[in-house]
Amino acid sequence: MDENLSSTKLEYYEEMFKLQSTATLLYSFLNEDGRQTLVLDSTIFHPQGGGQPSDKGFISNPHFNFVVEDVRSKDKIVYHYGYFEKPVDDNNIQKGAQVLLNVDEDRRRFSSRLHSAGHLLDICVRNVGWEHLEPTKGHHFPDGPFVEYKGVVPQNELQSKIKEIELEASDLISKGGKVFVSVLPYDKASEMCGGSLPDCIPKDSIPRIVKLGESPGCPCGGTHVGDINEISSLKVSQIRTKKGLTKIFYNVG
Repeated sequence: MDENLSSTKLEYYEEMFKLQSTATLLYSFLNEDGRQTLVLDSTIFHPQGGGQPSDKGFISNPHFNFVVEDVRSKDKIVYHYGYFEKPVDDNNIQKGAQVLLNVDEDRRRFSSRLHSAGHLLDICVRNVGWEHLEPTKGHHFPDGPFVEYKGVVPQNELQSKIKEIELEASDLISKGGKVFVSVLPYDKASEMCGGSLPDCIPKDSIPRIVKLGESPGCPCGGTHVGDINEISSLKVSQIRTKKGLTKIFYNVG
């Protein structure tokens, strides 16, 4: 594969609700693990990352239908892994072929709800008085979604705070509010996030910010719901504190 290949254009970055698009095939090859791999000039498929699972779906044209089982990004190149439903002539999968992309809508919507609920949980954690907790990562997969924080919480507060968090989430969900995603210059991004950004965000970068309703935003590269009320409900299933870290596990309705 061409080592000088340019970055894949991420269409979902600005159009999260676009589930179908066209692109140009750049490479088709077998990966080291034997999986068929397609690289395109642009994609609406969200690759696994940021605590969010990858999209699934199809890439097709009149000559083939490629089932997308997994999507990963490396060095700004997005790799679509899967298989052709029927044997394909190599002449029909050459560089320059035009293809149609279709994202599995149900999977995208569910992943977006889980991911957005993680942001909502973080807002609620701050609103109930745990401002000292600093989010470090999230796991927004169906098998036990959680947000991990640097910092600990008093054991005698757990039960009361869980109820407060759930009540706060219920209130925010019932009120609703548009979810905004913007790619902004560093200073404007910092302002949208309450005046500061995490140290891991370079000052010369143009971060992508997600903002739920009137709450401060935060940097994020994932997909999200269009309105807070699409989350339906958020329940805290458990809280674990160990070695200076706190994990808050949650479920969505």
